[in-house]
Amino acid sequence: MTDAEPGWELYRSFLGVLKEGSLSGAARSLGLTQPTVGRHVEALEQALGLSLFTRSQLGLAPTEAARALAPYAETLAATAAALLRVAQSQGDGVRGTVRITASEVIGVEVLPPILAALRAEHPGLRIELALTNRVEDLLKREADIAVRMVRPSQDVLLARRVGTIELGLHAHEDYLGRHGTPRSFAELMSGHAIIGFDRETAFLRGLRKELGPLRRDAFALRADSDLAQLAAIRAGYGIGICQVGLARRDARLVRVLPKALSLPLDTWVAMHMDLRDSPRCRVAFEAVAEGLGRYIEGQAS
Repeated sequence: MTDAEPGWELYRSFLGVLKEGSLSGAARSLGLTQPTVGRHVEALEQALGLSLFTRSQLGLAPTEAARALAPYAETLAATAAALLRVAQSQGDGVRGTVRITASEVIGVEVLPPILAALRAEHPGLRIELALTNRVEDLLKREADIAVRMVRPSQDVLLARRVGTIELGLHAHEDYLGRHGTPRSFAELMSGHAIIGFDRETAFLRGLRKELGPLRRDAFALRADSDLAQLAAIRAGYGIGICQVGLARRDARLVRVLPKALSLPLDTWVAMHMDLRDSPRCRVAFEAVAEGLGRYIEGQAS
């Protein structure tokens, strides 16, 4: 390992190759040339005294050392992005970039009108919306604000509970017209197309407490994307779980077995305590929390 400390651009290229699996893919994603990315990786290897990638039939495979370095390089990337967001927000008024993370369904179906109203009130704001069911780490500044369906446990996070989002079984009226409405779980499991998950998840394990034993092969459509499941319900493919508030927006979606299945999800908005005095984060936090509160209140309307 050399005495020279590697520059951030070397780690950036390293992460690009790690993600894309090739120099060419990393170059495209980073907006650099392939030789530049190659030089960066070689320079980082020389500076660290480590071999980071080996060539394989599928491209560049990370070594054990590369995998060990990855989480630290990702923290650097998140910190650099957070630094840029803070720098862009300096000056008078509410301005700069706010990065918000939420699940796919919340990000696509619920947040857009909330964010549109926020932008109309504060045109100097720019929003980065990270849609993922993975809990992005606010402690590492991967996001400024997070919408979560579990209560944040870290003391350094400012969290507000905005209510409970209810989930239930729903189907399109066309599907029920063709196949009938199940009157019990037994009928549901034996005679209907059920929309569910492809891979085992904590949510699916919890769902077994409500629906009993559920096997992967019981699902007539399997998708880990909540948006794909919602689209299948809307298309009349079968019966699946979706938010009651979303189903109420479409009169053609009918709730199935409402008394037998109601899954409450506690909903929280959180951000790091260090950001509570940031004008851009404060107004975005309040807008998201209040907007989600109105959405949740609308479930019962």
